Amino acid sequence: MQANDANRFKINGAAFVSGCIFAAGLLISGMTQPHNIIDFLSWGSRWNPALALVMVGAITVHALAYHLWLKKRGHPIWAQAFRWSTLKGIDRNLVGGAALFGIGWGLSGYCPGPAVVSVASLRPSVLLFVGSMAAGMILFHWVEKLRSPSLIQDASQTQNQGAS
Repeated sequence: MQANDANRFKINGAAFVSGCIFAAGLLISGMTQPHNIIDFLSWGSRWNPALALVMVGAITVHALAYHLWLKKRGHPIWAQAFRWSTLKGIDRNLVGGAALFGIGWGLSGYCPGPAVVSVASLRPSVLLFVGSMAAGMILFHWVEKLRSPSLIQDASQTQNQGAS
């Protein structure tokens, strides 16, 4: 294996392990169960604070890791630098996407991460949600490509450069 391939293997391995830890956390905390999300979003007698507690736990772990380790290190283990978003403003796409995300989350009780983890259950409602989500992503990509071919090409090149 060449050095570049070995580095890509390490990065993908770290992503896989991180994803497995994330999935285990979602399963253990019950966040793959839509009723827990719906109950959190229902302000009334059914309100369940579990989602807020999971968020506080995740933020705490990240804050500790960032301040005690990542900040001192200055870069990821297998990369030269962190890749932070360069987008700073609030635009129509951000507001529209957030609204659609919130509507889908509130109606179904599924967020994309927990939905993908829940695919293993083979429940028809999960498969329909994830299939619809994937179709929406493909449709968005297709529409954006028609609107601005250079935008998609630039994004693909940036991703490929970051992976190598």
